[in-house]
Amino acid sequence: MMTNATLESLLRRDRAIVAAAIAMLAVVSWIYILWLAAGMDMDGMPMPATGTDGAMPMETGMHMDMDMGSGTTAGPLDAMLGISPRPWSAVEAAFTLTMWVVMMVGMMLPSASPMILLYARVGRQSLRDGKPFASAGYFTGGYLMAWAGFALVATLGQWLIEGTLLTPALASASRLFSGIVLIVAGLYQWTPLKDACLTQCQAPIVFLQRHGGFRSNPGGAVRLGYRHGLYCVGCCWALMGLLFVGGIMNVLWIAAIAVFVLAEKLLPAGRLLSRVAGTGLIVVGIWQLAVVLG
Repeated sequence: MMTNATLESLLRRDRAIVAAAIAMLAVVSWIYILWLAAGMDMDGMPMPATGTDGAMPMETGMHMDMDMGSGTTAGPLDAMLGISPRPWSAVEAAFTLTMWVVMMVGMMLPSASPMILLYARVGRQSLRDGKPFASAGYFTGGYLMAWAGFALVATLGQWLIEGTLLTPALASASRLFSGIVLIVAGLYQWTPLKDACLTQCQAPIVFLQRHGGFRSNPGGAVRLGYRHGLYCVGCCWALMGLLFVGGIMNVLWIAAIAVFVLAEKLLPAGRLLSRVAGTGLIVVGIWQLAVVLG
């Protein structure tokens, strides 16, 4: 029979192992982000080499009248939205998607650590009671699947506006675009949907109670993690949209958003923090629009 002292020792060991694994994944992700950022130059984001000269052709200038000046017939996106995305190769698309996925892991995994650590702790206790359930790794994998889905949407968004609304350094090239994104992100912080999603992310126990508790089978654990990830996407998607304003590869901007996400989930005043930040975003967004329209 396992004594309480032995169980507590195992729980501490498991907690240390899981925390170390989370930290390692986050550190590796941030190293990759820093490596990409270091490779940025005024020709745009680093891409894997293609062609005989080893360089990936990138747009070298912005035409904010939305006319790419190529002499070609405008496509439907250009006609409807004033954007003219250039074709990406499969390698470019895969590279960009990988960039977004790794960025989401680095930014979001630390804020999910309380839920993952709770899962691991209860898992060890259930094993002692002879009712084991699936490893915390399955739950974590499901959580990251949700953010991989967001990364896919973000990759599509980058493709659509690259070369028109984004500078070669992958920051906003338009005050109008920046103002709209800032206002939308700010207003979202005041919505009931934001409240509901943030509540699920702030209180792991509440989330588990509302969704049937832990799962004994791997598939159920993955689905539970995926559902938790969807709540976190619902909570933070607007904040991630700010990357298109400050710079997708702006390390300080990425770090600031990641720290804010962590703070609003872990601090008791997280809800108030979200609303204060939302108000600030709205004010800055209105200022951006005023500059354009004034």
